[in-house]
Amino acid sequence: MAGVRRLELAEALALGPGWRHACHALLYAPDPGKLFGRIPLRYAVLMQMRFDGRLGFPGGFVDLQDGSLEDGLNRELDEELGEGVASVRLGRADYRSSHAGPAPRVVAHFYAKRLTLEQLTAVERAAPRARDHGLEVMGLVRVPLYTLKDGVGGLPAFLKNSFIGTAREQLLETLQDLGLVEPGSLKLSAPH
Repeated sequence: MAGVRRLELAEALALGPGWRHACHALLYAPDPGKLFGRIPLRYAVLMQMRFDGRLGFPGGFVDLQDGSLEDGLNRELDEELGEGVASVRLGRADYRSSHAGPAPRVVAHFYAKRLTLEQLTAVERAAPRARDHGLEVMGLVRVPLYTLKDGVGGLPAFLKNSFIGTAREQLLETLQDLGLVEPGSLKLSAPH
């Protein structure tokens, strides 16, 4: 994304009062299921449809005067995902990256948390009762981590959607770094 730069966490936290901080999280779980009984799902990865029609990750703006980044992120997750996320707490160990854009002076902090499939399913089931469901969040979606034989269906088609900010790049980087997709499969998903 043009004008976006990656920062170390300490550098991001030292930017000063003119900067706003947003925290978002990728929640995932191993999934032994198979689509149509033959296509391995490997992992369930959650994203959400936002109020603006773009895909993103649960989270939002946090106020550092109210506590840590993680305190703010967990508050946002409670608001957007509801009671299903109550047993899931993200901490500094789940931190992955920070990116700053040229305007409007926002630093986006990104986290990833591995859950059990039962925990992830509980999050999905409770989300429609969350405070922000139907307002900020239109619904949750699972990212298809496979590519169908036609070379288009699955992840390549999913990546053609509209994503907010750096969400697409964060998704691809995290899928690769955590080994959530087959090696080499992301080459098929590169933008044209």
